Amino acid sequence: MVDLEKSIENVKGVGPSRVTLLKKLQIETLGDLITFFPRSYEDRSKPKAIAELVDGEEALISCYPVGRMNEIRIKSNMTLCKLLARDETGGIEIVWYNQTYLKNVFVRGRRYTFYGKVKMKGSRPTLQSPIYELEGLNRKTGKIIPIYPLTYKLSQNVLRKIIENGVDDVYGKLNETLPDYIMKKYKLEDINTAIKQIHFPDNFAEFDKARRRLVFEELFTMQIALLSLKNKYDLNKKGICFDKKAKMSDVINDLPYNLTRAQERVLEEINHDMESHKPMNRLLQGDVGSGKTVVAEIATYKCVKSGYQAVIMAPTAILAGQHLESFNKILGKYGIKCELLVSGISKKDKDNIIERLKNGDIDVLIGTHAVFEDYVEFKNLGLVVTDEQHRFGVRQRAKLIQKGESPDVLVMTATPIPRTLAIILYGDLDISIIDELPPNRKPIETYTVTKDLEQRVNAFIAKQIEAKRQCYIVCPLVEESEEMDLKSATQLAKTYQEKIFPNYRVECLHGKMKQKDKDDIMERFKDGKIDILVSTTVIEVGVDVPNANIMVIEDAERFGLAQLHQLRGRVGRGEYQSYCILKYQGNTDIIKERMNVIKRSNDGFVISEKDLELRGSGEFFGTKQHGIPEFKIANLFTDIEMLKQVQSIAIEILSKDPSLENPENEPIKELIKSKFQDRIEI
Repeated sequence: MVDLEKSIENVKGVGPSRVTLLKKLQIETLGDLITFFPRSYEDRSKPKAIAELVDGEEALISCYPVGRMNEIRIKSNMTLCKLLARDETGGIEIVWYNQTYLKNVFVRGRRYTFYGKVKMKGSRPTLQSPIYELEGLNRKTGKIIPIYPLTYKLSQNVLRKIIENGVDDVYGKLNETLPDYIMKKYKLEDINTAIKQIHFPDNFAEFDKARRRLVFEELFTMQIALLSLKNKYDLNKKGICFDKKAKMSDVINDLPYNLTRAQERVLEEINHDMESHKPMNRLLQGDVGSGKTVVAEIATYKCVKSGYQAVIMAPTAILAGQHLESFNKILGKYGIKCELLVSGISKKDKDNIIERLKNGDIDVLIGTHAVFEDYVEFKNLGLVVTDEQHRFGVRQRAKLIQKGESPDVLVMTATPIPRTLAIILYGDLDISIIDELPPNRKPIETYTVTKDLEQRVNAFIAKQIEAKRQCYIVCPLVEESEEMDLKSATQLAKTYQEKIFPNYRVECLHGKMKQKDKDDIMERFKDGKIDILVSTTVIEVGVDVPNANIMVIEDAERFGLAQLHQLRGRVGRGEYQSYCILKYQGNTDIIKERMNVIKRSNDGFVISEKDLELRGSGEFFGTKQHGIPEFKIANLFTDIEMLKQVQSIAIEILSKDPSLENPENEPIKELIKSKFQDRIEI
C-alpha cells in the first residue's frame, strides 16, 4: 500500500521552490498530485499528411527538412527562423521567432514530427513555433498529451513530468476504493489503470474508460455521503399537523399588493405540507426579488396561530435585521412577537431573549449562527426556515431541527439550481420554485463594456448620483495579486475616492473587515449616507437598498454567470430604473459568449444552466457549501445521466445497509472517511 498523505516534496523533481508553486494549485500530498486531473488533452498521436492540413487546426505532421534553416532579422530585437520541410504529399513552411539556437538542430534527410497550429498562406500551409522531436522518440509527440491548469512560473512540461513521476510511484500499489460487486456489475476500470490512463491515456477509448470510472466514484461518494446524512434526520417521524383554522388567506388578503401566481402556487404546496402528518422538508427556490420572504412570513403566521414557534435563520446580521423589520411589518398586526438574536447583542439582552424564548413569550426568533448554540431552547418549535441554505450546510440544518419535535422545514435560496440537480442534491426535500417576478419590478438593463469605455461609465455613474441615486462597484479581489492584473477593492476604492469621484462619498466593504464594521457601512449605505460602495462579493447576499440603482462589476469575466446574476439582483429593488454594467477584459469566444448570456437573460435558471455548460460544476455549485469536497473530474452538466444512475445505486445500497456495516460495503465506508474526513459520520 502506498501512503497518499506523504508530502509532495518526496516526489522526484519537486524541490522547495516547486513545493511552494504546487501549493498554489492545492497540491500538497501525493494523493493531491495524482488526482490533479488534466483540464484537456492534445492529440499528438496521429500525424496528418501536409496536403490534408486545414487553416486554424492544431495538427501533428511527420516530415523532413529540405535545405538549411534561414535566419531573417526583422528588427533589432526580433529574428525569424524559417525551415522548409516536406512529406510525400507536399511542402510546408515552419517558423520560429527569436530561437536562433535552432539553426543547427534539424538535419537534412532525417525525419521529424512537428505539432502546432496551422496557418494557410495562400495555398501553402505554415506552422508557427511548433513542438518538435526526431520521429520515433515519442517524448513530446506520438501520443495523447495532458494539459493541466497552471500557476505562475510552473510550465506544462515541468508539471507533466512531476505528475508522471507521482503516477509511477503509485501505479500498481493503490488499494481498490470501490466494492468488487459494484466494479463487476457496472464494468468499471480498476483504480490503478484509471489513474494512469486519465493522465497519460494510450488512446481515447482508454481515456473514456478511465474517466467513466473516476466520475462514477466521485459522484457515487457524494450521493452516498449526502443520503447517509439525510437518513440520520429520520425523516419518517410523524410530524406536526398544523391547524386548518389558521388560514394563510388571513394574511394574503391583508397584503397591500397581490401575490404572483407562482407565490400562490408555492403557498398551496406549503399549506398542504403543514396540514399533513409528514414533516415538511421543502426547498423554495426563487430569483432575487421574487418574493420568497413573504411566503416564509405567511407560513410563519400559520405556524404561530397553530400554537407553535418559528425560527428564521439568515446568513448575515444585516439580513437578519432586514427580516425582523419585514416580519414585524407583516405579522406584528396579528400580535405575533418577533425577536432578533445575533452575536453582537449584549449579554443582558441575549439572556432575556433566551428566557422569553424558553417560556414561549417569543413566537418568532430571527437570527444568524448564534441560533445554533445549545443554550437556545424553544418551548414549542414548529417551523424552521433557513434563508440562503448554502451558507449553512446540511448538518447545521439538522441542529436546528433537533431543537423541536419534528418541526417543518423550509429551505430558501436565491441561488438558481437547475431542477434536475436540485432533486439530486436536495434528495430529502420537495422542491417549490417561484418562477416569476412581481409585476412592478422593472427589468435591470445590463450592459457589457470593455476598458476603453471607462470614462463613459464614470460619467453615467455621476449622472445617477446627481439624481440622488446610489451605486455599487464590485471587484473580485481584496488585495493586489502579483499574478493577476486585477483591481483590489481597497485600491479601487482609493482611486474612486481620490481621483474619479472626490466630490462624492465613497466607502469600501470587503470580507476581511470585522462584522461590526461591515454592518455599519451597509447601514450607512442603506440610509443614503454613502454614494458609492466599492465592495467584494460580500454584498451578494445583502440588504435591500431601494435607492441603489446602478451596479458596476469590474473584471466581470472572472465571475461565474450565476454569481454575476446574484450580484445584479442587489439593484432593481426600488421604483427607479436600474442598471448593471459589466466591465470585462479579454476577447476570447468563451468570454464573449458568457457576457452575452448575462446581457440577454434575466432568468436565473437559464443562466445557471448555461454556467454549468460553460464552466462545469467545480466552482459553479461550490459543493463545499454542503460540506462536500469540490468535484475534481465530474461535470454536473455533461455527467447528469451518470449522476442519476449513481443516486439510484446509492439509494439501493443504503436501503439494504443504512450504516454500511456489511463487509462487502467496507470499501465504501473507507472511501467516505477518506474523502470527507470528519465532516460526515456514517
